[in-house]
Order: sequence, then structure tokens, then C-alpha cells
Amino acid sequence: MNRQLRLFVEGKVQGVGYRMFIYRQALLLDLEGYVRNLPDGRVEIFATGEDETLEKLVNMARKGPPAAKVSSLSRNEEHYTGRFGGFRVEA
Repeated sequence: MNRQLRLFVEGKVQGVGYRMFIYRQALLLDLEGYVRNLPDGRVEIFATGEDETLEKLVNMARKGPPAAKVSSLSRNEEHYTGRFGGFRVEA
């Protein structure tokens, strides 16, 4: 079953390759959506896909790349609105 998640990741997650790490994981998992830095220092991840693959992305988001230090991750389930059209990195 498809669903949508919006994740907010806090910690040392900007300037450490976090967005590219998430982008690569999302492509490997065949997810759609985006990842972007927020002005307050957090990273937002919006992803659409199968339950199992979304949970894999959440687990990878908690770990991050070696240079990152994730202090917290919050998640919001959203109403599934359909295919998003690929996965991208936003500014």
C-alpha cells in the first residue's frame, strides 16, 4: 500500500552531505518526493512509496551519512495524493 510521509530531521544535518545521502537512498528504494534544507537548520524529507520502503528510508534518515549527527526525527503521515514524479534535492 502506498502512503506519504513528511520527516523533519534535526541535528548536524546541513553541510554534511545529508541531502545527497537521502537522495541516493530514495532512488535505490524507488521512492518519490524531495529532500530540502530548512532555514532553521533542519532537513525536511517528503516521500511517497510502499510501506516497507518508506520504513527503510526512515531508518536510513535516523542514521544519516558518517559526517551527520541526527539528534531527532519527527514524522507526519499524510493522505496519499498519488505519484509525485521522481525524487529530487531542493535548495
